[in-house]
Amino acid sequence: MNIGKAVQRIDAVEKAAGTVRYLGDYSMPGLLHAKLVTSTHAHAKIISIDTKEAWKVPGVRAIVTGKVFPFHIGPILADRPPLAFEKVRYHGEPLAIVVADQEYQAKQAAGKVKIEYEPLPVVNSVQQAFQKDSPLVHENSGQYQKIISNVYPVQGTNIGSHIKIRKGDFISAWDSCDVKITKNFSFNLSDHAALETRGARVEINPAGKVIVHSTTQSPYTIKKVLNQFFNIEVGNIIVHAPMVGGAFGGKGTVQLEPLAYLASKSVGGKLVKLDYEREEDMITAPCHIGFDATVKLGATQDGMLVAGQYTYLIDSGAYTDQAAGITRAAALDCTGPYHIPNVWCDSYCMYTNHPFGTSYRGYGHPELTFAVERTMDMLARELNICPIQLRKQNTIKPGHTSPTQAVITADNIGDAEKCIDRAKELIEWDKGERIETESGKIRAKGISSFWKTSTTATNAQSAVILTFEADGSVNLNCAAIELGQGTKTILAQILAEKLGTEIDKVHVTMELNTQYDPHQWRTVASSTTFLAGRAVISAADHAIAQLKKTASIAMQCSIEDLDVGGGRVYLKPNPEYGVNIKDIALGYTYPNGHAIEGQVIGTGKHIQRRLTPMDKETGFGKPGPWWSVGAQAVEVEWSKNDYTYKVLKAVTVLDGGTIINPATAAQQMRGGMYLGLSFASSEGYIFDGQGLVQNPQLRTYQMLRFGEQPAEYIVDFIETPSADGPFGARGIGEYGVIGMAGALANSLSAAAEVELSQLPLHPEYIWKVKKEHAT
Repeated sequence: MNIGKAVQRIDAVEKAAGTVRYLGDYSMPGLLHAKLVTSTHAHAKIISIDTKEAWKVPGVRAIVTGKVFPFHIGPILADRPPLAFEKVRYHGEPLAIVVADQEYQAKQAAGKVKIEYEPLPVVNSVQQAFQKDSPLVHENSGQYQKIISNVYPVQGTNIGSHIKIRKGDFISAWDSCDVKITKNFSFNLSDHAALETRGARVEINPAGKVIVHSTTQSPYTIKKVLNQFFNIEVGNIIVHAPMVGGAFGGKGTVQLEPLAYLASKSVGGKLVKLDYEREEDMITAPCHIGFDATVKLGATQDGMLVAGQYTYLIDSGAYTDQAAGITRAAALDCTGPYHIPNVWCDSYCMYTNHPFGTSYRGYGHPELTFAVERTMDMLARELNICPIQLRKQNTIKPGHTSPTQAVITADNIGDAEKCIDRAKELIEWDKGERIETESGKIRAKGISSFWKTSTTATNAQSAVILTFEADGSVNLNCAAIELGQGTKTILAQILAEKLGTEIDKVHVTMELNTQYDPHQWRTVASSTTFLAGRAVISAADHAIAQLKKTASIAMQCSIEDLDVGGGRVYLKPNPEYGVNIKDIALGYTYPNGHAIEGQVIGTGKHIQRRLTPMDKETGFGKPGPWWSVGAQAVEVEWSKNDYTYKVLKAVTVLDGGTIINPATAAQQMRGGMYLGLSFASSEGYIFDGQGLVQNPQLRTYQMLRFGEQPAEYIVDFIETPSADGPFGARGIGEYGVIGMAGALANSLSAAAEVELSQLPLHPEYIWKVKKEHAT
């Protein structure tokens, strides 16, 4: 009735009418405003902070510096001070907070704070960071507190974490390979560029409650961080999250909230507003990692992969934040969706003097997939094998093992080969991979396979509360964040399916309050439909049991004889006999006035099961519950005259298990495809020799603009149900972005007949490579 149906999103009308309220729409009398003083250097000692002139600005209530809280915080490794003290490590790093009555006063005063610096040598790339004689971004990284056990900083280096994968006997296997290739790939850091910039409001009320309003994907992580590092009791921290105006992973970490807390504390707990302006959101806030990869593949003469070695240098910027987790995620799926018996991977989280990196849609997989899929195309040319055939014959299947030696089964993976075949058909591969048109332009196609497991915490969990109304409808409360992906529509569909009712009988609160919404790990990792969906099913079963019990008493029959559906509880043998849910939702009242049972309240929960950490030396373990697999393809039209190109068609075929809502799933894929093409074709920070970002505004930061998108986005799904997922569904949220960079680079490499190995794929870059190739 509801599963597999293109139900309209439950927030569509409000969004179309413009009545949805985001964080920036909330205000109240007495609200104070905070602005940041940020570093103008990428690496320098702080000699002094002079606030005398700033205090002269009318309306200034407080100025907070790093001396107020000279400690480090972080989600994985506690290596970042909320406000820099002793030294700054990136251009745009917060040094002080000015709190004032009005925003313009705070901004004016912030501009009058004078900082005296002593410049230090700048680490401006991961390659430089990796050198033994490189300046150190962190002199004492080995002494930082580990928040999660599997992070491995190396004291005396710029390595924030080193993750290893050792499967099989790579050295012997490599020596036996008929064909070997080694290739290098790279790109710089970039921005999430969500429509809504990050923001937070914090107050400490007279009872000592810390009340946080935030643009966040992780409200319970805010509670955890404020408890861990500021010693506030968890129960005294209340987090509110409204609808979020886009995130793409960039609001999954905690950064503004500790700053806003320090600001509120400095003014006696008054409500303080701290919002990033766009330039701050781009360079002060955490960004998308940079990446340098060296991939070595060894194969037999007929194209069977035997050995793979992968060296990933992740540019995490000045602090590890979630980049330490991305380093792990890139290692555990390092091979792409291919069966390789012998694997050697070293994944390094590298400190540089760049803005620090955090989660980005795909969590390391768009990055590794770009490197792996480019190498697969190059290997295919080396072997003179069709690149599609090379992928198909090496696709990972049930019975194989992942790089971490987790066993692949029919239940935990989809059908990658079917995805490749369907993508080949939709891109019309057989009509020609490279065609020169009558106008002299080149039409070329590229393909990319991809996979990703949901790298959650081993105890990641979700819970749901259902409360029934007097009209038989039901309220669904959970802490999943609605940030544009349509998660709460999916959860409503799952509940409606379980109750056998229409979706308009399900009411889902979009805003979140941690006082009454039960615990949710985070809204990240394509895990929410899986975790919260299972919790919804559990809660629905609990509610159904109560409905049947009340109905059995009212109808004087056995519970086993009853079923629920169509707004009724009815007898299975004789469905015409039953009772309306609305008549028992708040208990049942007999004609004589006696009442029984009371309101139906369903509770449910789900926690990840049978997951393990990875072994430090080999990577052995089961870090994720399942893998979603897919294939993407791109067709471009490239000009030999000026090296410009146009993306004509982009294809995604994903095996996401059961597709609960085909319309929202297709929208997810299209949004991801746009994001991937934009990041691949034009996005990236430009740094000068001193590590300063040269393009920190949307005017100069190039993204794929309206009109530059493909003429056609084609999306299709293969549905291999997952045994553990709700109604057989797997996560799909991140997958549209993962293979786009690889597919675009493969198509342009075919068009220009050169091997492209860097992003973004500017026409100028293609020209340079073509010119070097000619000489």
